[in-house]
Amino acid sequence: MKKTTYLLAIFLGLLSAKIFAQETFYLNGIEDNRKNIIYAYTNATIFQDANTSLKNATLLVQNGRILACGTNTNIPKGAVIVNLNGKYIYPSFIDLYSDYGLKSAPPKRRERGNSQRESSEKTTFGWTEALKPYFNASEEFSLDAKKAEKLRKIGFGVVLTHQKDGIARGNSVLATTGNQKEIEEIIAKDLTTHFSFSKGSSSQDYPGSLMGSIALIEQTNHDADWYQKNIGKTNQTNLMLEAWNRNLKLPAIFETSNKADIKRADLLGDKFNIQYIIKTEGDEYQNLEEIKSTNAKLIVPVNFPAVFEIEDQWDILNLSLADLKHWEMAPANLKMLSENGITFAITAADLKNQDDFLKNLQKAVKYGLSSRLALKALTEIPAQIINQSNQLGALKPGFMANFFISNDTLFAENFIITQHHIQGIPYEIKPDANFDLRGDYDFVMANKTYGFEIKGESPEKMDVSIRIEKIAKKIKFIQNENTVSFHFEIDGKLMTGSGFIAENGKKISGTAQNMQGELVNWVIVKKADASPNLPAKIDSTVYEIGPMLYPLNTFGWKEKPKAKNYLIKNATIWTLEKDGILEETDILIQNGKISQIGKNLSASNAEIIDAKGKHVSPGIIDEHSHIAISRGVNEWGKATSAEVSIQNVIDAEDINIYRQLAGGVTAAQLLHGSSNPIGGQSAIIKLKWGFNAEELKIKEAKPFIKFALGENVKQGNSPNSNRYPQTRMGVEQYYYDHFQRAIEYKNTWANYSKLSSKEKLNKPSPRKEMYLDVLNEILESKRFITCHSYIQSEINMLMFVADSFNFKINTFTHILEGYKVADKMKKHGVGASTFSDWWAYKFEVNDAIPFNASLLNQMQIVTAINSDDADMGRRLNQEAAKAIKYGGMSEEDALKMVTLNPAKLLQLDDKIGSLKVGKDADLVIWSHNPLTVYAQVEKTFIEGICFFDRSLDQQKLAEAEKEKMRIIQKMLKNKKTGEPSRKVEKKEEKHYHCNTEEEGAIY
Repeated sequence: MKKTTYLLAIFLGLLSAKIFAQETFYLNGIEDNRKNIIYAYTNATIFQDANTSLKNATLLVQNGRILACGTNTNIPKGAVIVNLNGKYIYPSFIDLYSDYGLKSAPPKRRERGNSQRESSEKTTFGWTEALKPYFNASEEFSLDAKKAEKLRKIGFGVVLTHQKDGIARGNSVLATTGNQKEIEEIIAKDLTTHFSFSKGSSSQDYPGSLMGSIALIEQTNHDADWYQKNIGKTNQTNLMLEAWNRNLKLPAIFETSNKADIKRADLLGDKFNIQYIIKTEGDEYQNLEEIKSTNAKLIVPVNFPAVFEIEDQWDILNLSLADLKHWEMAPANLKMLSENGITFAITAADLKNQDDFLKNLQKAVKYGLSSRLALKALTEIPAQIINQSNQLGALKPGFMANFFISNDTLFAENFIITQHHIQGIPYEIKPDANFDLRGDYDFVMANKTYGFEIKGESPEKMDVSIRIEKIAKKIKFIQNENTVSFHFEIDGKLMTGSGFIAENGKKISGTAQNMQGELVNWVIVKKADASPNLPAKIDSTVYEIGPMLYPLNTFGWKEKPKAKNYLIKNATIWTLEKDGILEETDILIQNGKISQIGKNLSASNAEIIDAKGKHVSPGIIDEHSHIAISRGVNEWGKATSAEVSIQNVIDAEDINIYRQLAGGVTAAQLLHGSSNPIGGQSAIIKLKWGFNAEELKIKEAKPFIKFALGENVKQGNSPNSNRYPQTRMGVEQYYYDHFQRAIEYKNTWANYSKLSSKEKLNKPSPRKEMYLDVLNEILESKRFITCHSYIQSEINMLMFVADSFNFKINTFTHILEGYKVADKMKKHGVGASTFSDWWAYKFEVNDAIPFNASLLNQMQIVTAINSDDADMGRRLNQEAAKAIKYGGMSEEDALKMVTLNPAKLLQLDDKIGSLKVGKDADLVIWSHNPLTVYAQVEKTFIEGICFFDRSLDQQKLAEAEKEKMRIIQKMLKNKKTGEPSRKVEKKEEKHYHCNTEEEGAIY
């Protein structure tokens, strides 16, 4: 009878909710008044919200809304009562990062060759296909019954859905996961707007890098601001910018692909007073301090990495410690976020198999996430983020009746959702599973107590017996969901009975009838001390994780290193100042600076390093490097990319930072590539391994930019390209054109500023152009050029262009024909940063000679030797030594080419580049003369912090191997439990060079 009543309630609920849902629609027929039926779900444990659970409570639902929820709720007369017999009710989960109900983005179209600068979309509202702020998800939303069923199965009753394509992705729609018409399932539209760094399906060249994506968002914000302020003053109509401005009123959700992107997105938002909500990748635990500083709310997936299939020793060799540590630590990500007070919602996004969601959620709880916070992150927090906490995320009067019914608590091993109610309409998920009744009981009937035992291999294969005077008798015992039936002989009488399971299988009660027709009551109560359902003792090591490393790498720090005071004694000191090379001399480091240099120094509060027989030099400075750059070194989509900046895409965890510390490098200029006549802005960093990108930047550094000449910029290495310019003479004209534009742009602003307030009312202001602002910084000697160059004719050309506009080129880099024009370079006042002995690797380098650096030095041109290569960056001391071989240069002058001279070129020689009291304590201890092939770096210091220590390096390697094997053993154990697995794939290291062209923004 009970089951019949339950099914009737489902039927009536479906009918009445459907009738009421379309109240604003025209009624063609006789009105059905059953829409006001009240449904009472009784005897349940109800989680009203994450902090409030009510036992033996009742939930009243009418017309898709909750009327009441409590333990002493009065059930109105005429209500349909559904007795849940100890089951559990939870508010439906809310997923803030879904594309449910929308068509998938078209496949990416990538054809490197003929450039596509303008949009090919017929319906586009702007110049680029990557910006689609006008996309309205509510207009494209369409029900998908199969996907909705999968979402309901894992607890999601509400989704915030948007199209996951492009950099600006338009607006979202909030919908339930029911199967009624779209108009009935949509709750609200235009709640949020969405962004990412990926241009998605756009086939245009620009942006082709992460820094290009960042610049495009920044420039579009400026354009939108200009458009808004000048409405009515121009004849222009731009529907894309109109949509962009409308969206500024909405909370903005930004998708990121790794922990570093979170800070990038936040800094971008800070420029325009936008606090982004960040959808993350699940690796935030590696960067908690920086992420916490953003104050951003996060949307976090639970797509934990699968175990690796380790078949042989080669697999172990190809596995990085970083990948192994991430496998182990990722399940603890949510716990660590909560411990740091970071607000987050949980999403099912990124899972290959959505059925893994509940399993991974339970795993996160086992790794330390509070079960209450887990529920809150799936209900209340997402409702708060989208300003819907007045009707979603809890089971309170007036809230939408979105809830699911389960057989057990959310984080129990046998948890199953049996029904999911969407706006009051019940959807069957899975029939109630049989309770696991195995165990010892007391069977009480007719005032007699008997022993009662249920045992077996599984709940489906049970063997039942009753003990009467210590004699066991078999019973025919049938379990059907939450009811039981049986018959057996007791005290000489054949008994037949039935009853209901209560208290999650701990109690069964009902009536029995003997052959004489007598009815008797009975109850079976499980003995508390003998339940075989108790879980086996959990191996706590499964959920233990090893130490965090900064970065999460073989050579990462367990704790970030700190500055100390050091007294280095008895060393050969290469000051590279007027004091020259000092034998048997001491150097004192205090507070990150060089405090004293001299003999027999003492300091009571310094760590003493005996460097007898060793050499101490300034840290090596690489004027031209491409290490530590994320997702693209060239923004080749436009011939001018002055608006992009390497500072926005520093990869602080590039292993080449550590490797170059091992080669004595302490600072580097990270340059844009050479695909553009006017390239991007550079970043000047110190190689502070284990610190974040912002901490690597040299705050006092003046701004630089990369220019380029030759084959690369005219696309000589890309014969199918149609990007202007196509010739070397076109490159010259390009410079004249753009500097003239910059001057006119500046004059336009100057003239506008002279207008009176009244005149400005009817005249549009000039539009801010980021790249022209940068070019004006060059014209005003506020930004300095490092120019990729080879051939003398082009070197002369650019100096002539600069003289024409009255500014100076700061540095010619490569400049392998510099020896031909050294006199003109000296007159112009430009420095050189060259290779030691590269020549003939392409046609425009045919006239290169290894004497170039020495000849330029003889002409008193500030000359440096650079790497332009991650591997060469580790041995710049040896590259400098080649100048002695080829040009007879002095040892001090040779070492200056990788220390003091690049510091001068970067205009930082007052802080770094030599050993002088008051300068930054950036120095290297060498085992031998730093210009010999025998020299090994023993210690590298930056601002008094020892970032590389050769003895510690060997210790880290040993610890890393030990840690790898510990995790591998743990992984092999987990694999036996049936966890999904993946093959080990060798990862190829990617090194950027000047001419590397790839779609770095696509991931």
